[in-house]
Amino acid sequence: MDPENQAQIKKISDGLEKIKSSNNLIVVLGASDLDGALISAETVTDGDPSFSGPLAGVSLKLPVYHILEPEIRDATPEEVYDENVGIWALAVEPEKIEKIGKEFKAIREKISA
Repeated sequence: MDPENQAQIKKISDGLEKIKSSNNLIVVLGASDLDGALISAETVTDGDPSFSGPLAGVSLKLPVYHILEPEIRDATPEEVYDENVGIWALAVEPEKIEKIGKEFKAIREKISA
């Protein structure tokens, strides 16, 4: 996750924390590369693993989802999801979507423990 995105997420999280509303924030990632998505997920939960961006050493513990997870698909209006994700989602093997879901669920469970 690039430093600019890290800075934006940190700014939003800090702003919500000030008004005691940080539990209303989730992060939705859409990277097609699972390894890249997992690194980004780690960045918004435990901090930047490369220690080079604004989230270096900052553990936001934000719940993170992948755009292909059923929870996100079901929470998004069908026409919006189809227009922005539909064709791409159809090109991803169901096994890969299931693996993404398991990996992201494990990350969410880790931060809620």
